[in-house]
Amino acid sequence: MKGYLDDSQYQGNEVRLCNDGKYRWIYEMNMITNPTIFLTVYKIFFYIILIGFAIFGTILYGIHGDWAGLWDMAKGALIALGGFAVLTFLGVLLVSFIHGGKYVVLFEMDENEIAHIQMPRQVEKGELIGLLTALVGAAAKSPTAMGAGMLAAANNKSTSVYSKVRRIKAYRRRDLIKVNQRLFRNQVYVHDKDFDFVYDFIRKHCTNAK
Repeated sequence: MKGYLDDSQYQGNEVRLCNDGKYRWIYEMNMITNPTIFLTVYKIFFYIILIGFAIFGTILYGIHGDWAGLWDMAKGALIALGGFAVLTFLGVLLVSFIHGGKYVVLFEMDENEIAHIQMPRQVEKGELIGLLTALVGAAAKSPTAMGAGMLAAANNKSTSVYSKVRRIKAYRRRDLIKVNQRLFRNQVYVHDKDFDFVYDFIRKHCTNAK
């Protein structure tokens, strides 16, 4: 991927360097067409059922040596996986309906960390663009105060500290960069035109990551 020698000069398609020294951008996800949320939730159920089958299947075969019983258990696990797939999909549809079909998130990135900030469902992307313009320093005399007010309304903030990150993985087709610590996982979304810059920036600063 293309590297950027002078990060301070980068002003991409949506990524902007603000006057407080942080890069910021807004990502608006269509919760139906982008499978990331479904896959993230379903993966939890998948591993729970897989681990459960491995443990109880081993015990069953160790006690009875019963391949038929083990096969019945495997079929039950497959049925459970199918059922949870349907339930997860319906759950994503419900959450999507509650959020108006969109997941709006603001990202902040500097030399030490990157933050994933989930905005309230009533906040429109246009409002965040206004905030971002102000924080760049072009549209307000006091962008810091404006930014603090908007961010105070945020539902959730997940921050990855570069020194603690152990693994980075990119999924360009889903606009996704996974930034994982040992006991914490974060998801960074960025559109294709800015993908290389953000991925290279994170990778360069996460010196302990694979």
